[in-house]
Amino acid sequence: MIRQPDPDVLDVTPLGRYVRWLAARGRSVTTYDQLWRWSVEDLQGFWASVAEFTGALDATGPVLGSRAMPGAEWFPGTTLNYAEHMLGRPEDTDQVAVIAYSQTRERIELTFGELAEQVGRARAGLIRLGVGRGDRVVAYLPNVPEALVAFLACASLGAVWAACAPEFGARSVVDRFAQVEPTVLLAVGGYVHGAKEIDRSAEVAAIRAGLPTLRHVVGVRYGRFEIADTLPWADLLAEPAALAFEPVPFDHPLHVLFSSGTTGLPKAIVHGHGGILLEHLKLQAFHLDTRPGDRILWFTTTAWTMWNILVSGLLQRAAVVLVDGNPQYPDLLQQWRIAAEARVSLFGTSPGYLMACRKAGIVPSDVDLSALRMLGITGSPLPDEGFDWATEQLGTWVLVNSMSGGTDICSGFVAGNPWLPVYRGELAGPCLGVDVTAFDPQGEEIVGEVGELVVRQPMPSMPVRFWNDPDDARYRGSYFDTYPGVWRHGDWVTVSPHRSFVISGRSDATLNRGGVRLGTADFYSVVEELPEVADSLVVHLEDHGGGLGRLLLFVVPAGDTVLDDALRDRIRTTLRRELSARHVPDAIGAVPAVPRTMTGKKLETPIKRILQGRPVHEVISPGAVDDVAALAAFTAMDTTEGVRT
Repeated sequence: MIRQPDPDVLDVTPLGRYVRWLAARGRSVTTYDQLWRWSVEDLQGFWASVAEFTGALDATGPVLGSRAMPGAEWFPGTTLNYAEHMLGRPEDTDQVAVIAYSQTRERIELTFGELAEQVGRARAGLIRLGVGRGDRVVAYLPNVPEALVAFLACASLGAVWAACAPEFGARSVVDRFAQVEPTVLLAVGGYVHGAKEIDRSAEVAAIRAGLPTLRHVVGVRYGRFEIADTLPWADLLAEPAALAFEPVPFDHPLHVLFSSGTTGLPKAIVHGHGGILLEHLKLQAFHLDTRPGDRILWFTTTAWTMWNILVSGLLQRAAVVLVDGNPQYPDLLQQWRIAAEARVSLFGTSPGYLMACRKAGIVPSDVDLSALRMLGITGSPLPDEGFDWATEQLGTWVLVNSMSGGTDICSGFVAGNPWLPVYRGELAGPCLGVDVTAFDPQGEEIVGEVGELVVRQPMPSMPVRFWNDPDDARYRGSYFDTYPGVWRHGDWVTVSPHRSFVISGRSDATLNRGGVRLGTADFYSVVEELPEVADSLVVHLEDHGGGLGRLLLFVVPAGDTVLDDALRDRIRTTLRRELSARHVPDAIGAVPAVPRTMTGKKLETPIKRILQGRPVHEVISPGAVDDVAALAAFTAMDTTEGVRT
């Protein structure tokens, strides 16, 4: 254990205020485990309490019309609008809501009053363009205030939002946006990434050509970049207008998020107003400890579910810090500098960034992080050494909150909170209202062993549906084929006796040598600790004749390092010592880069399929890859001879 809960946690946190509120109504709990167990044993009581405690909606009516998965019916007959809860109350008008940093233009700051005014203007502008309830508005925008304004304006109308970041290629964007048949596109013509200017005018032209349902394109000037033949953003916001909010049913579509699209068309995952509202109120208050006046920074792009979670900090009257550009420019300390300048209380990042800081000798305490209360981590498992480094650098008073969830639910399954201790290398516990555990292949719950991460009861933010998915066939096939009526997420997880969690990686990429499952995260935490290794990727090519198959490790040498036999021997020795003999690869090869999705996840399964002989176009969409050129080393590889042993 590296951190005990603050003994005053129930006196000073939103979670503590909720526990006291429950006690005043006859529901007394003395531990987080008691609270969590009640939250999943009485779903209706728990979610009614969240709705009432937060003032989100009337909780006097029915909560669950149907418990079916998929197809649960939440708060039947209830109407609401997500945007109405995001924009504050009259007393919040002068409070800071948005602080935006960019490498393309100067810093921008907006109060809740200024944000609401811009949303009202954008709403009126969209109405002039003919946008109404149910219409789809899509954005090719970076993480800038205009994206937030447009999203909230859409939500206020009952229109449906979808976004891609401008680093996505045109084909990848069209694959996503064409599915929802949008009528309006908002776009920038380029941006600055570090010291490099990126012109995206050709991509915008191709996107426009690939979306025949478009009626209007709104061009957002960004630095020097403009798009010809568009309605300027300033014109969209030209006329002042009072805010109004279209009441919509609980499950009315709010936004469409897209899966990574590494195989076939990305899943177009539809989330509803009510589900996202309740889940984000719960997540922000109880698990992220967000309080009025806080400031939240989570480096993300508009294409990642973390953008939607980041901006939901407004629900708690916190300011959201939007950052666009290269997070490592001019150096790895830059994100910490922004956190210091903005007086950030929650700093969210990835394990990759933290481990890179550790390896480079970055000292976050070189800047003033005295406002920091929580370090949020998601995207992949954080190695044990990452927990150690974060605690050494930030102190035990900063809660290291490693979380796991996904685009599929736009929330978390497991996460920390101020009432739970932090264990080295572990995710502290299940989120409230989430009946999450591990199953063996027979569908039995297991503890202390690696199993499939499953959710046994519905969550409000489980997808309303997939877009254009007749009879929910693709939806069911994605989550419910393995264990009927139970959500299977696709992660390997171990649940400890004290109900903490260790994520071992994706179950479709986890290695199986002679019936023993090996998590890829274990390999990376060991191999990438070596100073000679900048990055790595491991795959297992099974022998369907009954043998052990071939375990292949690919490394990106650091700096001028050459992968020679001496380094191969050192890697093998280290894996055998730190993990086991089964973790020793059959072959180790050098590659110039490890390809990733746009959200930074290693393409383990697609690379495995390529090495098994599948054509690239069948297993991966090039537009879903951060560095398409990185695939070349794998497509040209002979896995029986081309990888050194």
